[in-house]
Amino acid sequence: MLTAIVMIRTDPQRIPEVAQEISELKGVSEVYSVTGDWDLIAMVRVQQHDDLAVVIADRLSKVEGVVETVTQIAFRMYSKLDLDDAFSLGMD
Repeated sequence: MLTAIVMIRTDPQRIPEVAQEISELKGVSEVYSVTGDWDLIAMVRVQQHDDLAVVIADRLSKVEGVVETVTQIAFRMYSKLDLDDAFSLGMD
């Protein structure tokens, strides 16, 4: 599984509509409305590297109202929740 974090700048008048439309794209697992330099952050999870181009370049970036995107590809995931769950096994 490959994970990409996509920062998205949108037309300010269409933030909710853009978020909804992006959230419905196959391969997009979550969309967050955020503060700061970006309007939205989308989590994209796909099986193959080439699928990133389909989801991000061919679909997400063409949603009406998307002005700019920057994509970061994740190497490894660290999650306190995952660590807490792993260490709590058999502790009852």
